[in-house]
Amino acid sequence: MTVISQVKQTLTGLQSAQATLKLYEVQSQNKETKKVYQEIIDTTDEIIKDLEGRIKTLEYEEPQYKGL
Repeated sequence: MTVISQVKQTLTGLQSAQATLKLYEVQSQNKETKKVYQEIIDTTDEIIKDLEGRIKTLEYEEPQYKGL
């Protein structure tokens, strides 16, 4: 498995986890719990953006990986 494949797999897993967190946040009744979920969602957003940037860099540096 190539590095870019691993990064993309990590990104997909994180996006899936974030979707689950968003669902939990919406379903939560407790304001403090909602706040904690939102903080985690914000943190995962930052990580997702970093990974997307890393993928763009990898595709630029190794054009053969573009679109994989």
